[in-house]
Amino acid sequence: MEAVVVDAGSKLLKAGFAIPDQPPPLIIPTQMKCVPEEESLDNTILSKDITVDPIVRGFISDWDAMEDLLHHLLYSSLGWEIGNEGHILFADPLLTPKAVRERLVQVMFEKFNVSGFYATEQAVLSLYAAGRISGCTVDIGHGKIDIAPVIEGAVHHIASRRFEIGGADLTKLLAQELGKSNPLVNLQIQDVEKLKEQYASCAEDELAYGKIQQSCPNEQHILPDGQVITIGKEKYAVGESLFQPSILGLEAHGIVEQLVRCISAVSSENHRQLLESTVLCGATTSMTGFESRFQKEANMSTSAIHPSVVKPPEYMPENLAQYSAWVGGAILAKVVFPQNQHVTKADYDEHGPAVVHRKCF
Repeated sequence: MEAVVVDAGSKLLKAGFAIPDQPPPLIIPTQMKCVPEEESLDNTILSKDITVDPIVRGFISDWDAMEDLLHHLLYSSLGWEIGNEGHILFADPLLTPKAVRERLVQVMFEKFNVSGFYATEQAVLSLYAAGRISGCTVDIGHGKIDIAPVIEGAVHHIASRRFEIGGADLTKLLAQELGKSNPLVNLQIQDVEKLKEQYASCAEDELAYGKIQQSCPNEQHILPDGQVITIGKEKYAVGESLFQPSILGLEAHGIVEQLVRCISAVSSENHRQLLESTVLCGATTSMTGFESRFQKEANMSTSAIHPSVVKPPEYMPENLAQYSAWVGGAILAKVVFPQNQHVTKADYDEHGPAVVHRKCF
């Protein structure tokens, strides 16, 4: 039986058996709906949707809910049988706390009785998917942005940066902007999320964005409930906020400048291999105009450092940026488990959860 690869994000969980060069067979929402044990028609509270988020800003925050989600995933969706569990590989977010890694390996061996465990960082896996072992990843997730230099398959943690903003914050920004121009429309956040996915764009540069604010053609969109919304210059605020964080109310450098600063913090002898291999990850990086704007700003950097975005190999699946860490995990699983580089049950029994730091890096 092939190993299972899991990349669990704040919004979506990507999972499936390790088959490289293919998209993950399962992409499901991470958010879960609570179902009361005894439903009562008289209790109106129970009739409302109550949800729980096992993962917040990339890290597991509700372990009971996460166990429920993994149980459904592994036994119901992927067909594991109790008593005959296989190997599992997890994609770790950048700078995952040691306690979280230890708790995960503990849950896997003590609650799920896995036969083997491995975990490594998303940045490394995304580079593997792009056919690289060194480079920089810029990962814009639902709840965070990670920028990580990777040298010979190892994350340079001192130079890495994590920001507590992500796609969810961009959705809120779009909701605010649309609310200003459509004051009579009652917007639901799930509708705004879909509008963002459909319309969000990046202007060619800061000057072009300024012109768009002065004049931009509008188009109408019919919401699921029949309301009509007008959208125009608002869709450009989403992309621009990544290059001008002041739009989000943040005093911070834009995403390209942050990447340049990360690379600058690494020894100059490694600059070339980092500069030549910048990989963009996360669905947000697929928005119209983002990659070309990113590369243009990188070329215009006032520093001597000019990162270059690399394209994934042609044999990789479309929309790789949305699940590159999972694909990289499938590639790695074909190496670590056959070569016995993973954490075994004997390793765990002898050394406890801390063994994850020695064998998974």
